[in-house]
Amino acid sequence: MLILADSLAFHGPTRAELLTHPLLYPNVLAGLLGRDVDCVARLGWTTRDAWWALTKDPYVYSVLLPRAGAVVLAVGGSDHLPASLPPYLREGIAYARPAWLRRGLRTVYHRAHPYVVRAHGGRLRALPQQVTDNYLTRCVQALRAVRPGLPIVAMVPPPYDAPYHGHVTRPHAPAVAAARSWGERLGVPMVDADVVIEPFLRRGELNKDGMHWSWAAHEAIAQEMAATLRTAGL
Repeated sequence: MLILADSLAFHGPTRAELLTHPLLYPNVLAGLLGRDVDCVARLGWTTRDAWWALTKDPYVYSVLLPRAGAVVLAVGGSDHLPASLPPYLREGIAYARPAWLRRGLRTVYHRAHPYVVRAHGGRLRALPQQVTDNYLTRCVQALRAVRPGLPIVAMVPPPYDAPYHGHVTRPHAPAVAAARSWGERLGVPMVDADVVIEPFLRRGELNKDGMHWSWAAHEAIAQEMAATLRTAGL
């Protein structure tokens, strides 16, 4: 299986882990289904990054995709997080020179982010919903073109309540509804991370950052993902 994901795939209850950690959901999923899993993921990856991985990373499209028995588009959660800057400005901080200026800009950005998000109430997302839907659609269309009949599943954005994002959760419910609607239109089964993770969030059992998951949540997502993949024909 090939999983295209964000940091939820490699972040545990206290920190980022090696992708080989046995309690991360890709590895739990591999055990549940008795299959090898390839996971390509980075911190903050959006649906746009998944599209770029499929089309611009030769290892993904030359090695991982041809041997995949199914693809999981475990992205979209980062798309709907509230933003304080448009992505091109936020990502541009990494290219600022000299180094002292870059460090200063990054410090100011991170300190200001919760206040800016609270000020606009979550009206600005990391990616607009129509852009998220467009990149997911392009991923599915491309996969169906090069690998007809390949089982494909995607993920409903999981809930969050993060101090870093000013505890602003306004974008979540509309994003969940949009993801479910998109899955129905495209005929893509959805891993309902909203339903699975919400009880853990409500009980305060997630990472203290309010976004990443406990080991029990990783197990629950893997169980749901396995069931969804079986529904998709794996």
